[in-house]
Amino acid sequence: MINIMDVSIVDLLPQSVKDDHTMQAFALTLDEYLKVAKDEVYNLRRLTRIDELTSDEANDMAYQLHVDFYDPALPLETRRELIKNSINFHRIKGTPAAVEQLIDILFGDGVVEEWFQYDGIPGHYRVKTSNPQATRDRVAEFYRAIDSVTRFSAHLDSVMLEQTEQMDLYFGAGLHMRDIITARMV
Repeated sequence: MINIMDVSIVDLLPQSVKDDHTMQAFALTLDEYLKVAKDEVYNLRRLTRIDELTSDEANDMAYQLHVDFYDPALPLETRRELIKNSINFHRIKGTPAAVEQLIDILFGDGVVEEWFQYDGIPGHYRVKTSNPQATRDRVAEFYRAIDSVTRFSAHLDSVMLEQTEQMDLYFGAGLHMRDIITARMV
């Protein structure tokens, strides 16, 4: 298969003029101008090159795709990931999966527990995360992110931060058993 980005006008010249030096020079000159146009056309295809977007292009594309939780202050890689998933977010918006995916992108990991999984009030849910970045410093951002994909009838009860630490744990046990035998005369 021929890649359109690699095609040269010289290769497309008919046999009758292929040996003409004037036509070859004209074709090479035309190739230079067409290369600039091909590069500009390639840059128009933003959806296929999201990983190559500049910061300004990412901001424009996020506005065009109505990315719910988008902040230009986020790192460029995070913004690109939000843009990639924006169509899917709109498709599954209002589900626990949407909340979990957004938390995974922004904060690393998280699990949504519905009210029936922890004996809560109907229509409520809670989020469990083990990412230490979900602390008081970023709590407003965390809540705003969750609210952007949560359905209106669902209410967030709590955000639980679970941490696991490597610790040396020592324990011991002792068992002492003895039999008492009492002998009586009858």
